[in-house]
Amino acid sequence: MIVQRSFNLMPTIVKNLLIINGLFFLGMTSIRTTFGIDITDWLGLYFPASSEFLPVQLITHMFMHGNFGHIFSNMLMLWFLGSAMENHWGPKRFLTYYLLTGLGASALQIGVNAIEYFQLSATLDSGAVETITRDGKDLIERGFNYTNPTWGSLNRLLHAPMVGASGAVFGVLLAFGMTFPNQVIYLNFLFPIKAKYFVIGYGLLELYNGFSVSNSGIAHFAHLGGMLFGYILIRKWRRDMYL
Repeated sequence: MIVQRSFNLMPTIVKNLLIINGLFFLGMTSIRTTFGIDITDWLGLYFPASSEFLPVQLITHMFMHGNFGHIFSNMLMLWFLGSAMENHWGPKRFLTYYLLTGLGASALQIGVNAIEYFQLSATLDSGAVETITRDGKDLIERGFNYTNPTWGSLNRLLHAPMVGASGAVFGVLLAFGMTFPNQVIYLNFLFPIKAKYFVIGYGLLELYNGFSVSNSGIAHFAHLGGMLFGYILIRKWRRDMYL
């Protein structure tokens, strides 16, 4: 049974997630500025076929962000929606949900990338794939890519890491919509919309962008993965409550 607690504007898990993400971002920008080293090379999530992939990246990428706008939008949504969910669920369940939806987001994005990887690799000979795998990272780091679109797409897939808490945050968004469906959210602080309609609309938009917008630099299927795994987890918890 879920026990409703008194509302805390900055509950424990949300507060610590905000701090950890902030420290990661400050560390990343400081090390890059001072030493010219990008720790995203170690902590961002690379596709498993990439030589840069490390299993720990499945966790660490959730605390890395590309720029200030990226981390600000994610942390604002985490604070606004996550506080409500942690107050409702309690810290243990909220943290479990946050981490599992983040992992689920990564799993779906990797699955989609795997399909693309095999499709691209099938159109190239083994020598081309080897060249891209070996030399493509240097191009990406210098801000360039192959002019051949197939080579370029494969190079981005192998050597452009995924970063951000967006997958887990979208899971929190889904949880908020399912738990407080009639709660009004103000788009751009101006336009009122019920949470359930906002979640449905946002999910459909991400689905559309995932299939229609290529090479945008946004992991749309990771967002959808966070929502999908969140839905499965919430349905399981609700079912178990009534067994």
